Amino acid sequence: MKEVLKKRTKKFASDCWHLCTKFPVSREFNAYCNQLIRCSSSVGANYRAACRAKSDADFINKLKIVEEEADESMYFLELLIEVGGKEHNEIRRLLAEANELLSITVASIRTMRNRKS
Repeated sequence: MKEVLKKRTKKFASDCWHLCTKFPVSREFNAYCNQLIRCSSSVGANYRAACRAKSDADFINKLKIVEEEADESMYFLELLIEVGGKEHNEIRRLLAEANELLSITVASIRTMRNRKS
């Protein structure tokens, strides 16, 4: 399962980057696209870090970062739908993927916390 999520989170970051190349180069779009690229790539980077956690607490802490970054990715994708006026299907697909990654992450955090109790 870890390898599957590593691939999914990397593909998510790559797909968000490719999406951002489709928007005009302007101060306004650059602000949102730069943030989306940062947070979407952070999902995968922090998931990989969680896989190398030194303890259950470290694992949970890193997954909490993944949770925050996935949610932030969703926020910028939602903004691009509102202001972008195009690429709606691709953004919706990425929103669905971000939501699935977020759900998996939250479920993993709950499982780890329950296991510790």
